[in-house]
Amino acid sequence: MDGRDLVRSVKMVGSVQGLRTVRTAWRHRRADARALPPRGAERARVPGLLAGAEPGPGGGVVRFTRSELRIRVAAGGAVFWAWDGADALPSYALPGAEPEPDPRAALEPDKDGGWQVVSERLTVAVSRHGAVELRTPGGLVLRRELPPRWWEPVAGGAARWVQRSEVPADARFFGLGGQASGARLREGTYRLWNPGPGDAPRNLTMPVHLVVSDAGTHLSFHDNAWAGQMTLREGEEGAGSGHDRPGTCEVRMDGGPLRCWVVAGTPARVLRGWTALTGSPALPPSWALGAQHGGPGSGGGEDDVRRVVAGYRERGMPLSAVHLDTRDGARQVFGVDRERFPGLPRLAEELREDGVRLVSAVGPAVSAEAGDAVFDGGGRIGAAGAYVRDAGGRVVRGAGRPGEWVCPDFTDPLVREWWGALHEEPLEQGLSGVWHGPGSPEDGRGPALPLSARYALEGRGGDHREAHNVYGLAMARAGYEGVRRLRPAERPFLVSRSGWAGIQRYGGVLSGAGADGRPGLRASLALVLGLGLSGVPYAGVERGGAGESVELSVRRLQLGAFMPLFDISAYGGPGGREPWDSGPRVLEYVKAAFDGRERLRPYFVTLAQVARLTGAPYVRPLWWGAQGDRSLRDCEDAFLLGDALLVAPVLECGTERRSVRLPRGRWYDTATGEAYEGPGTVLVDAPLSRIPVLARAGAVIPVRGAEGGLELEVWAPRVGRTGGGLLVRDAGDGWEKAAVERFTSRMAGGRVVVERDGGEEHAALPPLRVRGL
Repeated sequence: MDGRDLVRSVKMVGSVQGLRTVRTAWRHRRADARALPPRGAERARVPGLLAGAEPGPGGGVVRFTRSELRIRVAAGGAVFWAWDGADALPSYALPGAEPEPDPRAALEPDKDGGWQVVSERLTVAVSRHGAVELRTPGGLVLRRELPPRWWEPVAGGAARWVQRSEVPADARFFGLGGQASGARLREGTYRLWNPGPGDAPRNLTMPVHLVVSDAGTHLSFHDNAWAGQMTLREGEEGAGSGHDRPGTCEVRMDGGPLRCWVVAGTPARVLRGWTALTGSPALPPSWALGAQHGGPGSGGGEDDVRRVVAGYRERGMPLSAVHLDTRDGARQVFGVDRERFPGLPRLAEELREDGVRLVSAVGPAVSAEAGDAVFDGGGRIGAAGAYVRDAGGRVVRGAGRPGEWVCPDFTDPLVREWWGALHEEPLEQGLSGVWHGPGSPEDGRGPALPLSARYALEGRGGDHREAHNVYGLAMARAGYEGVRRLRPAERPFLVSRSGWAGIQRYGGVLSGAGADGRPGLRASLALVLGLGLSGVPYAGVERGGAGESVELSVRRLQLGAFMPLFDISAYGGPGGREPWDSGPRVLEYVKAAFDGRERLRPYFVTLAQVARLTGAPYVRPLWWGAQGDRSLRDCEDAFLLGDALLVAPVLECGTERRSVRLPRGRWYDTATGEAYEGPGTVLVDAPLSRIPVLARAGAVIPVRGAEGGLELEVWAPRVGRTGGGLLVRDAGDGWEKAAVERFTSRMAGGRVVVERDGGEEHAALPPLRVRGL
């Protein structure tokens, strides 16, 4: 229990629930005191001096007097290094076996008595004192890891450690699973511990960060799920003959292995390498790329759901899904409140015929009530049951609403199989997917589980200090694999509020923006950008600010319409709970945002397939294709949607014109057709009815035409230049292999010529619509 748990308990102390919560919190604290004795005296250690080296596949082992460093270059170009004999496995981030080593990479002597491993994309140089330097083939330094330091308890136990790194002075940091403070990670300390729902506007963290500099782009991942923190500080370039001050990154962990993966290259190549390492993103069903209604307005039962869906249809606003959240009573692990939803199968079938799916919320807390089918069933799993236990072997219980609860141990394969099978009932009732609430035991029902709580951890055993961060990831795996076994012909739909590195293998992330007002609006964009750069392309923001002004609510929804996961709970207008409750004028603006999203559905289908194949996020920073442009690295108020569109949301109140920083090339305002030349900054109109969207010259964009059919929108390329785009046709919600069609565009004799390369031979060429001439 920490300070946040105590405050939450004190707030409820006037009720029976509050008394139970306080009692549980102190019980957990006593359990930790018994099972986790104080660290006591510690002995500091550094690697020492170089003592020798032993070549091996893809690299080798460099030995020092008090430690050893293992280096291995994978066949895909990723570099792995680890201290004290740690290896790449076991790891929750990697989907299976360790990548094969690159047979061309070899350990060889370096100058000044050190050693180096030379590969196609990186050279890893190790000094005599244990510093590790990562260089490009041209000799530019991307990163320099200083010798680490460990603190080992004299009485025994997990050693804590610190690893300090230096990066170029012009470098910028991104990632960490998304931070509400901004896509660019500024100077500060970031906690590496998945928070609870009241702690921060996010429920996911991962020790993954991108570094973008003139020397190149690289991704660094410290594969350690223990609690820790990362302190970042941007560098400063010297003026005239002054010396540069490098940027710094300091990682501190309370335990666990000191091991790291690094992937270098262009941003696209880095994300491709990261995806090859941690697994391809799950491909959402086609319907999941449309508008999804959740949160306010879906909490009253069957009649209320029908009313909401009818409201969208009457106003001609496309809707793909309705999320049944905690207010529906649906988040009772695996069952919907029968009193509110007595005819759920009939309701689900009725809505599905109208193109709308139902999604149920699932939480990790199981009611610890004798006679509860889920609770009793979990007790019969394996030799010790399915639930997390304390160091003495007793099931850990928490107190909250409506009573005591227990948490399954998703790090046990038997428990994951049991939990996955529980999805059969909601699927048979007609539900099309699930979304996981805060995917850790800290789900707001009471204090955190004790740090001494025991987990299986795939058979090797461990406690909550190691399992906490991966709990949501393991829960998502259980749900995804269960749904896939039960419905093998359909792609599962699963989104989580929590997770860790590798969560993209099992679905998307629906984050919470938290703050109301303009800060929450900026946080929405920052979180989705950060998640995409951390390898989670399918992401959205769940919460908006209830009671916000009309302007801010419209701007929030306009931004949400360009997010991969378009969740309508981001709307919270002052007139009511639904998007149309603020009057006819606002309804016109809201409907325009919905229509724009529906028009781009074929483009989102294509981006989803591209993300599956390459790891490239739907939502990308402006520097994605121009990492050398320093001004774009600092731009956080606009983004690229794929390669073709630049979206500039309005993040300031009272603004109807805004400046937009453009990457190199010609860009067209999609509303007015006006052309602008980049790089540079332009001033564009941004009335309340829309946000600025610009198309890259030469882009070929699949869209839905006025009659509902597929069209290709082509923006005229500059004379002497070519453009292009990709098309992946919507094949439904199954596992059919997608055919990628490539198009190129060019100007010839005053006409725009579009040519196709690839795709099914029998697939007819969609109608073309040329703009920008």
